[in-house]
Amino acid sequence: MRSKRTFDFVKTSRRFLIISAIITLLGIVIVSISGLNYGIDFSSGTSMDISTKKPVTEEKLRAFLDEQKIGEYTLTTAENRDSIRFKEALNENQEKDFKAAFSAQIDPDASYEINIVDVDIAREQQQSALIGMAIACLGIVIYVSIRFEWRFAISAVVSLIYSAFFVITMFSIFRLEVNLPFILAVLTIIGYAINDTVVIFDRIRENLRFAKIKTAADLDALVNKSVWQTLSRSINTVITVLIASVCLFIFGSESIKLFSLAMIFGLVAGAYSSIFIASQLWLYLKKRQPIKKVAVKPQSTP
Repeated sequence: MRSKRTFDFVKTSRRFLIISAIITLLGIVIVSISGLNYGIDFSSGTSMDISTKKPVTEEKLRAFLDEQKIGEYTLTTAENRDSIRFKEALNENQEKDFKAAFSAQIDPDASYEINIVDVDIAREQQQSALIGMAIACLGIVIYVSIRFEWRFAISAVVSLIYSAFFVITMFSIFRLEVNLPFILAVLTIIGYAINDTVVIFDRIRENLRFAKIKTAADLDALVNKSVWQTLSRSINTVITVLIASVCLFIFGSESIKLFSLAMIFGLVAGAYSSIFIASQLWLYLKKRQPIKKVAVKPQSTP
């Protein structure tokens, strides 16, 4: 009996893998040329959040900041709360002078949240973030290798790298700030992506136990069947988390907007890579293994 499903994931996999490779190559070029817009977590500088008792216009605040001549800055304004990011790390005297001037010219009742990161701390946090991501990937390789086999592990890691690098590329294109919440978002994305991938791999392994694989076409049919059997679960999981991330991005505070945006990019990329990269790459590696022929015993003649 023919299946009513018309979309063939395996048949179209070559097209999607080529598209994924092109996106990755473009991402490498973009990140190499433009780099990343590091926040003060990964570059020296000063983050200053100011809460005021009365509203302050952006024009007035920019004029005040220009008068201080502290250096390059970025300003994000909200109702009674303004976020300023100075590219330079302020010393103790500069910090005191700034507070005194702000109290005299803008609001004497203002409160301040100041975070100063010097070059050494920024470099240390960069290294810690990279080590954390490397340990996470290594742990996934070990886990998938033990639970499944090395082909599953390689396919899973390639899929995860694609998802994470897609988010990095999007942040590079739109010059969005890369900070510690961004790293947390990437690690969370890796968790969701490996969950989707393991669900598909588990179904592939289960179907392999009862399938009689005689040709490459049988393997194609098995992967298609496994993806279809897990597709609704993967889509429902992604949509549920995606709705929450979109709501956080729209209604959340400024401090979690970039985290939410990274989650949105990563959830889409993770769902895509689990279906069109991980499972198809495993199929490619599996086909390189000789298919074991099942020996047929000759029937005895009476």
